[in-house]
Amino acid sequence: MESYELVILGGGLAGMCAAVEAGEKGAHVLLLEKQDELGGSTVLSSGYMAFTGTEMQEAAGIVDSNQSLLDDLIEVGGGVNDPSLLTFYAENQLETYKWLTGHGIEFRSLEAVSGHSVPRGHIIDPHQAIQTLYKRVKQLPNVTIRLCAPAKRLLKNGEGRIDRVLYELEGTEQTVEATKGVVIASGGFAKDESLLEQFAPHLKGALRIGGSGNHGDGIKMAWEHGAWVSDLPYLNGTYGFHPSTSGAVKTQGLAFYKGGIMVNQLGRRFVNESISYKLLGKAAFNQPDKITYQVWDQTVMDKSVADDPLYDLELLRRRRLLYMADSLEELADCIDVPLEVLEETISRYNQGIQTGEDPDFGRKTLTHNYGKPTPIEKAPFYAFESTVAMLATYAGVAVNSAAEVLNPFGEPIPGLYAAGEVTGGFHGAGYMTGSSLGKAAVFGRVAAARALSPIKV
Repeated sequence: MESYELVILGGGLAGMCAAVEAGEKGAHVLLLEKQDELGGSTVLSSGYMAFTGTEMQEAAGIVDSNQSLLDDLIEVGGGVNDPSLLTFYAENQLETYKWLTGHGIEFRSLEAVSGHSVPRGHIIDPHQAIQTLYKRVKQLPNVTIRLCAPAKRLLKNGEGRIDRVLYELEGTEQTVEATKGVVIASGGFAKDESLLEQFAPHLKGALRIGGSGNHGDGIKMAWEHGAWVSDLPYLNGTYGFHPSTSGAVKTQGLAFYKGGIMVNQLGRRFVNESISYKLLGKAAFNQPDKITYQVWDQTVMDKSVADDPLYDLELLRRRRLLYMADSLEELADCIDVPLEVLEETISRYNQGIQTGEDPDFGRKTLTHNYGKPTPIEKAPFYAFESTVAMLATYAGVAVNSAAEVLNPFGEPIPGLYAAGEVTGGFHGAGYMTGSSLGKAAVFGRVAAARALSPIKV
């Protein structure tokens, strides 16, 4: 039987950060990836990472702090997320940002996105990030990566410690020993209909565009050994995708965070558009026939950000996914909503901006606590039919701030660690954009470091 100090399950951002961290510490590491390429859900993401205190923020004159980041995470999560995980993240995120840049990962630009009180969404190209970490792994002779090698079960010794992994390679079952620990970084279950039916029946009908390997394997393997789970009651889809979306070609736009509004097929607003797009998705799914539109004007269109995964509104136009009209009458006709209702909706919204009080939903900002809404009045006008997609599950096994997997009594399961989308407890009832990739990097590194040098937390 082969033996390594650390066995990592999954080659997304969390798993790759764990592999590099452990490899640079001199450990003998085996990473098993179920698919035929690395990346997992990471390469399907928008590429935002939530960091504060960076030189990018400083150069942009943005005043931010660990405390502000922590406050936002708690508020967006509805106060039901684990404060120990959030505090650890806030205290360690800047060091991880520097670690990532030191390893050659490029941060392109900075935006305020869902859940941010100031711009702290640092954008990476997820493919570049994964390939950069892979390039580093190839320089480490003590780290081995095996593709098309799905893990099947975790095995424990007579003392109850997880110390082996049963996996498949070229159709044959193999067992590998992990003398220091196993890190589960296998992603969520966005592509597993049985688990979605069990834990998110309210999302029946949402687009399924998650990572093709995301069937909850890691959660099931940890469950078998008594792992507790967190955040499953808060599963929601991601709002802002065109109904034609399929696979890796993303057709998402969040014009409402730049000043657009959301209306249903009756032409009425139904939500405060500045809240987390997970909660917006929940509200949208409750609308008649689940049909909704983002509506905006040229003032918002002028805020389009080229090559941005969420804010490149011009790209949506070039892909012919937008309705564009010179008048509200023409726009209402395009999207088949009652003109008089749409006009009244926009008039009330514009009036609320002038008086400083949204009479219907209390919107005061563009996103979370950041940005000032503008009236929708400058032609041409735009509409973007939008729906909800199951992209990532953001719920799973319970962990502590040492990335140790916990049983129902809050006790660590010996030898078992987890990081990334497979874990729960971090996001709670909402979702701050950039916190998923952020926690993957921070806790991927922590999982590797703590497995190699356990410390009581």
